[in-house]
Amino acid sequence: MNKSTKFSPEVRERAVRMVQEHRGECPSLWAAVESMAPKIGCVPQTLLGWVQRHEVDAGVRGGVTTAEAQRVKELER
Repeated sequence: MNKSTKFSPEVRERAVRMVQEHRGECPSLWAAVESMAPKIGCVPQTLLGWVQRHEVDAGVRGGVTTAEAQRVKELER
């Protein structure tokens, strides 16, 4: 039995913000994610992906931003 839950953008933003606020109290990003994921109702890997995507979009972490990926996708059509 698979359960697929779609989280709204507002919930994702709040979850990322909670992890960032809690991050200083934990020894690592993963520890912060693991402690917050049950409160959001998702698995830690999902929440970690949201945090990493936010960091890429904010320029804190290297990678292709969401806007750039969308632009390339549209150009390829």
